[in-house]
Amino acid sequence: MSSAAQRYFEQAAKILGMGDREQKMLLTPLREVRVQVAMRMDDGQVATYVGYRIQHDKSRGPMKGGLRFHPEVNSAEVLELASLMTWKTAVVDLPYGGAKGGISVDPKTLSPGELERITRKFIDQIHEVIGPDQDIPAPDMGTNAQVMAWIANQYEKYHGYSPGCVTGKPVEMHGIDGREEATGRGVTIVLQATLARLKRPLKGISVAIQGFGNVGSFAASILHDLGAKVVAVSDVTGGIFNPQGIDVAALQTHLALQGKMSAFPDGQIITNEELLACDAEVLIPAALGGVLTAANAKNVRAKIIIEAANGPTEPEADEIFQQREIIVVPDILANAGGVTVSYFEWVQNRQHFKWELADVREKLAKQLTRAFEDVWTIATEKKVTLRAAAYLLGVGRVARATKLAGIE
Repeated sequence: MSSAAQRYFEQAAKILGMGDREQKMLLTPLREVRVQVAMRMDDGQVATYVGYRIQHDKSRGPMKGGLRFHPEVNSAEVLELASLMTWKTAVVDLPYGGAKGGISVDPKTLSPGELERITRKFIDQIHEVIGPDQDIPAPDMGTNAQVMAWIANQYEKYHGYSPGCVTGKPVEMHGIDGREEATGRGVTIVLQATLARLKRPLKGISVAIQGFGNVGSFAASILHDLGAKVVAVSDVTGGIFNPQGIDVAALQTHLALQGKMSAFPDGQIITNEELLACDAEVLIPAALGGVLTAANAKNVRAKIIIEAANGPTEPEADEIFQQREIIVVPDILANAGGVTVSYFEWVQNRQHFKWELADVREKLAKQLTRAFEDVWTIATEKKVTLRAAAYLLGVGRVARATKLAGIE
């Protein structure tokens, strides 16, 4: 596990009075699966890849976590993300444990047929250890609804009709309305809850968003529609800044046609690094991890940071933000909208009953707002940061469930 994730866990464990043996039990994954994924490529050659599924904890229910297809996928990264899923699902009080997985491959190098074959071959290797009552995968970096559809179809070849074996599926294959927007919408819900506690309106507040993929683009659109002023956005090609506010819909149309953010005419061209320090009241890192560091934390001008990405803030930067009284809403709360709506999809599949989009959005807002209030209350009572409070809540719930279940 990375030093950052482990440090936050250890801080919570110390406050909770947890002994070394109990800590080791909670940190040690339940199962680590590493498999060979061999497949025939379009040119007739056989290629071999390595796939992973790490199941961290099941004390609160079946395990839940994404599958990512990326060349840098490795066991250490997957283990850290699996543990974060354990704490995240506990923070928002979902009846799940944590898992994560993936294949070390660049999906951009695969044809559509090769992508389908590698997905099905991977499920051939792990289908016995996943399922609606064991471990439910979901989309992550490099995967999408189509990949989840192939997973469901391949799993059902072994186990029969079982739509709850995976979430993030297309709506036509028993997916749920609102899943694609869920993480971005969750970010806006958490920001609204934060501002409500600070007795500040959302309308007119200036927001900078680093990352304009699924999460960042939905967060930008929803915040813009709610009256916030999105003053800066960026993607891998660069960013733009406009203190008067960016027309998010016009930007999305531009990107669909041009594909390059720096060519958007309505704003000043900036770098991703400059976006982090731009003049905005709210900063939403929604791209890569580790972008806020000891070197740039002192330059951040925002007073509220909502962590839409996984692990965007290094511990040293976190300490600087604490000293500067900058509010940081941690990733295990801020980006939990995706797993929450995945849970709704799983419930829908188990009930064989379709939910309306309005119901999904209402239940998401209720679940995340309740979780935020729980975290805020702990932070206030214990006089700790929201991150420390979130870990106290999540780790504490998992520890209690583990203890109540007993060990023979």
